[in-house]
Amino acid sequence: MDIDHIIRKLTVEEKISLLAGASFWTTQAIERLGIPSVTLTDGPHGLRLSTGSDVGEMLSNTKPATAFPNEAAMAATWNEQLVCELGAVIAEECQHYGVGILLGPGMNGKRSPLGGRNFEYFSEDPYLTGKMGTAFVQGVQSGGVGTSVKHFVANEQEMNRMVVSSEVDERTLREMYLLPFEMAVEEAEPWTVMCAYNKVNGTHMANNDKYLNGVLKQEWGFDGLVMSDWGAVVDKVPSVQYGLDLEMPGPGLRSEEVMEAYLSGKVTDAQLDDHVRRVLTVVQKVLGNKRNVPSIDATRHHAVARKVAEEAIVLLKNQDAMLPISKHAKVAVLGKFAEEPRFQGGGSSHMNPAKLDIPLQEISKYAQVTYGAGYDETDDNEALIKEAGKLAAGQDAAIVFVGTTEKIESEGYDRTDLNIPRSHTRLIEEVSKVNPNVIVVVNSGSATNIGAYDSQAKAIVQAWLPGQAGGSAIANVLFGEVNPSGKLTETFPIAVEHNPSYLTFPGNINRVNYSEGIFVGYRYYDTKKLEVQYPFGYGLSYTEFEYSNLRLSNGSLKNGDVLKVTVDVKNVGGRAGKEVVQVYVNDVKSTVKKADKELKGFAKVELAPDETQSVQIELNERAFSHWVEHFGKFAVETGEFHILVGSSSRDIRLAETIEFTASEDTREPLTVLHSLHEWRIDDRHTDKVQYVMDQMNLTEESPMFPIFLGMPIRTLIAFLPRRFAAEQDAVDRICTMFGVNQ
Repeated sequence: MDIDHIIRKLTVEEKISLLAGASFWTTQAIERLGIPSVTLTDGPHGLRLSTGSDVGEMLSNTKPATAFPNEAAMAATWNEQLVCELGAVIAEECQHYGVGILLGPGMNGKRSPLGGRNFEYFSEDPYLTGKMGTAFVQGVQSGGVGTSVKHFVANEQEMNRMVVSSEVDERTLREMYLLPFEMAVEEAEPWTVMCAYNKVNGTHMANNDKYLNGVLKQEWGFDGLVMSDWGAVVDKVPSVQYGLDLEMPGPGLRSEEVMEAYLSGKVTDAQLDDHVRRVLTVVQKVLGNKRNVPSIDATRHHAVARKVAEEAIVLLKNQDAMLPISKHAKVAVLGKFAEEPRFQGGGSSHMNPAKLDIPLQEISKYAQVTYGAGYDETDDNEALIKEAGKLAAGQDAAIVFVGTTEKIESEGYDRTDLNIPRSHTRLIEEVSKVNPNVIVVVNSGSATNIGAYDSQAKAIVQAWLPGQAGGSAIANVLFGEVNPSGKLTETFPIAVEHNPSYLTFPGNINRVNYSEGIFVGYRYYDTKKLEVQYPFGYGLSYTEFEYSNLRLSNGSLKNGDVLKVTVDVKNVGGRAGKEVVQVYVNDVKSTVKKADKELKGFAKVELAPDETQSVQIELNERAFSHWVEHFGKFAVETGEFHILVGSSSRDIRLAETIEFTASEDTREPLTVLHSLHEWRIDDRHTDKVQYVMDQMNLTEESPMFPIFLGMPIRTLIAFLPRRFAAEQDAVDRICTMFGVNQ
């Protein structure tokens, strides 16, 4: 396809037509110039291809495909290679069904545990989200299928998501919410980016020139296509003017508005041609990467889904080594989710699984099983609860399946609390009265209130929404066929009220203020020294790991240097297992507010019993930087940094210190509005401040010293001629020093 030639041949009307979809799931074709239509479809957790043309059928009639664990579970593997493999499998299924663009991954943050779509996002940590999202994109696109990283940007809630303005300062946007997209764009080069419904600081993302053109396309050099979320374009002409390339869904009904704007000079040929070139480039990539996949290898794909689910499972509690369960034990399996598995969330990621493992059946392969439903999803059913108690009595263990329901976690609405249904906690309570060996399996897409039943369970397994192979994955972990290695990618708080966004989430219909800034998740809890139920990065194993011999490639760094962090990890337990080594950075003394620690690197390592491996993780300059508002870029502040290595954010095993000498002074420039105290403690201005104090005959022993310390420099200068009879030439000199007119 000769794109330049086609652009020259296109009429203005045809160019404008290419800037909107042809249907709900396809782009516009222009047959006379050989431009075909491309199919796009949902797919953060697998391919969700609709077979119906009616909007009401979009979520119900879908082709069978491999349903993978939700993104929160994918991230809990901390295994980039595995997520990349998962993406390649999804690409095969896309090729089989003729899909050119997969709408995913979701790379938004989790500023509140109540976010209704948190199950579709990777982590509360932007670096981990960026790494896992990058791996997903690389995997899918390695199979010749494009991705659409979404939802760009600051789309962390469902309430009023199509109209609300996310009010976020630039540093918070850059460090927390833009960073994952930046990483994916620069490291994986996604074919498309999907802009969000919401406004950012008052401007809809579909026509946000600052972030679509300024940041995404110009600053980051994104040369792909920017499409809208479905129905996100409110103002069509500004969207064409300010960076949106493709409005979805189709058919495009506002082409006349664009034509009128073009004829009046508000939309230019250059703008139209840039949008069309980006659309055609993606079409060309889809055509050039088409592969013949006559059938889906369902067995192999299911095995990959099981592997991801196994590595995602997080063992939260294992009192008295309750797990793994002995083979052939007598167990009561209780809870409806054991028979009707809760394996996926609701909304646009809702899939038709090609196959579905049933936990009850999979557990029955290992043990002598007695089953009771225990609850009717959400409603209390005392008869079922009492029956479950009778079934659990006298058994070697009771495995209780609980979790959220689709009415609790779904696209379209946020959660009201962190609780699982009361019927589920009542079931655990009743069973614990008759059997001391209660094992709770939690199916949820994000954090829940574990504290409600923690004391009643000997073991707690966070199984997430584990996809179609979740049943066998859970059984394999429970009975020791697989050693759990998942780690939490979000903090489980003791109470939802402890979350820093509690008082501002989800705002009102006009705005939501991200007033917590960068202090999201563990950045807040760890800095505040606030107790949590389970910390970020936490997860138990059936073995134990010992850390030793931390060494750094250098004790001092400068701009452009890379620090190599090496640590020895030994499996000191009795079975093979996998450990996630996490590297955090702490800025010892910063002139801007920073979190107590921030994740900057990680590696997953597999070790046999008594085996030791040296794990090396590299930290580049960005690992030590923060967004400097007055520079308009990331930069490092000169000073000391602690390098913290551990098994979770609250389990730091080893630490060393480095000195970073930066080429630029990142400190905020002081103005005459800053107080004498602020000028006095700034070593850049010692001579200036001393001169002012000398003219005032001011010392620390002066009675007025505390009062003058709080005054702005401008006020003090105004006082000089009148109150202190300072010589005019001294006053003139001071005014020159501080840039003040008398």
